[in-house]
Amino acid sequence: MNVNGKAAIVTGGASGLGAATAAALAARYGTVYALDLPASIEAAPQVDGVTYLAADVTDPQQVRDAVATAAGGPEPLRVVVNCAGIGPSARILGKKGVHDLDLYAKVVSINLIGSFNVLALAADEIARTTPDANGQRGVIINTASVAALEGQIGQAAYASSKGGIVGLTLPAARDLAQHGIRVMTIAPGILLTPMLMTVSEEFRDSLASGIPFPQRLGDPTEYARLALSIIDNDYLNGEVIRLDGALRMAPR
Repeated sequence: MNVNGKAAIVTGGASGLGAATAAALAARYGTVYALDLPASIEAAPQVDGVTYLAADVTDPQQVRDAVATAAGGPEPLRVVVNCAGIGPSARILGKKGVHDLDLYAKVVSINLIGSFNVLALAADEIARTTPDANGQRGVIINTASVAALEGQIGQAAYASSKGGIVGLTLPAARDLAQHGIRVMTIAPGILLTPMLMTVSEEFRDSLASGIPFPQRLGDPTEYARLALSIIDNDYLNGEVIRLDGALRMAPR
């Protein structure tokens, strides 16, 4: 799909996968609206073509307002990439007792419900745009994880939320097909996000050693390049693509 001169939304766009994707989209296509929490936006880099909008993805009104801003400019909204998410770790039965239910609900709320909230409200705006010559109006890319399929010890909440993203992919693509909107999901393995930069180099090396090839951690720009490829390839729809160097997660 040719989205040159069109608008895009990237959630979690102030850092990590979202920041890399927002920068790549702005460099190639044009106007990008990066949604994130106010504290994250304060520390975000200034990038030509990227406008930061404060929004909590779990808040329907905040997302509705942000989507309206993105769709209200001179360029029609065509692309959405959902990168916002959290990944705390806790065992179902741990040293401190039973897994905290509020924590479980928070992870699912941000990672799964937040992604659905943005997908649905953005799709409503994209569906109002004029289709191209092939009947296309846009593409929405969600972010799952290899943990959706191979969740490790302590990842019950995270794996549940990302498994929901995987399960959402095909029905969302089928629901939105009549509106000319494609839905895809990227399932990253171990990428070098800001969270991983806080751990020791020795620990990062140990993680990389478990990846068959290339035996290194992935880079957020590789996620961004895959997102661009999905946007460009009109026949990709309703599918989950792993980005993991052939990694298959062990129990721990």
